[in-house]
Amino acid sequence: MTTTPDASVLADRLFRPLQLGPLTLPNRVVMAPMTRTRAGEGHAPTALNAQYFEQRASGGLLLSEATQVVQVGAGGVRTPGIYSQAQIEGWRLVTKAVHAAGGRIFLQLWHAGRASHPSLNDEGLQPVAPSAIAIDDRKVFTPQGLVPYPVPRALEEHELPGIVAAFAQGAKNAIAAGFDGVEIHGANGYLIDQFLRDGSNLRTDRYGGSIENRLRLLVEITDAVVAAVGKERVGVRLSPWVAHNNMKDSNPPALFTAAAQALRGKIVYLHVIEPVAGPAKVAAPILPLLKEAFGGVVIANGGYTGETARAVLQSGAADAVAFGVPFLANPDLPERLLRNAPLNAPNPQQFFAEGPVGYTDYPRLSTL
Repeated sequence: MTTTPDASVLADRLFRPLQLGPLTLPNRVVMAPMTRTRAGEGHAPTALNAQYFEQRASGGLLLSEATQVVQVGAGGVRTPGIYSQAQIEGWRLVTKAVHAAGGRIFLQLWHAGRASHPSLNDEGLQPVAPSAIAIDDRKVFTPQGLVPYPVPRALEEHELPGIVAAFAQGAKNAIAAGFDGVEIHGANGYLIDQFLRDGSNLRTDRYGGSIENRLRLLVEITDAVVAAVGKERVGVRLSPWVAHNNMKDSNPPALFTAAAQALRGKIVYLHVIEPVAGPAKVAAPILPLLKEAFGGVVIANGGYTGETARAVLQSGAADAVAFGVPFLANPDLPERLLRNAPLNAPNPQQFFAEGPVGYTDYPRLSTL
């Protein structure tokens, strides 16, 4: 039976319902996608993954960790996929558990592009990218430990329809696995973001050069995914200022405002990473510009606290807020935010480990 929140709860902007296509989110606390490296054999989720997401089902919307649509798209060890039947069955464990707990969940579709390594796929394939430019400011986590990123192979134009088709098939597989929708990962220096930014895209064909050309792959993937599963089941994630994976662009406001305009009316939400605190805090906020250009539901992300989340909702620049590490360490984060209760401290040493420690063993308020 559905209950209506009382007036005191509804007065809190984080806990007002939000309509997202056919879904009614009971609150605006979104669980951000977070790689946890806990997939099982064959990059398939297991019962442990199901337990992790079930614990966090009180979020208005859960977003899965980045999930590769093809083998060569993996960006780390033990990351999940959505291209095999075993992976579909594994993810079905997750969606059944979340739905049984009253939650809603989208799967994030991912291709790491140059942020990969031959040891991360079964065939030892060289990573691919818009241009043959390696990531040179960090290392990649492989079965052999941390190693330098290799120089990727520049994709030929005739290969790009296959990339588009892989995202569309991944979306179909996600719906077959029971997900409520999918999020296209166009952020954080992975393949789509690599095509968007002129620091990583030096192409001279229809997919490089002008902003319109650099947007082409994102738009084609979005159109194909929408055609596969419907616009009300599709979101897109962008990260205008994020330098992760050696990313840079000569004019992020122009590029990402154009991206938001290109996505306007095509999808159910836009998820924007814009750091609001710490050393990565941006000097020139772009979120209000993207909200205006997109015109639909915007999910803000980037180091928010309960207080700053409420402020961005009050400003009208966002309609919901995604939390990463706080949701990782607090399975009952919505209740804690509602009650202004203390948060568990995260355990960074276990972020990318194996097993339940630092994954499913964080306590709830009711067990303290």
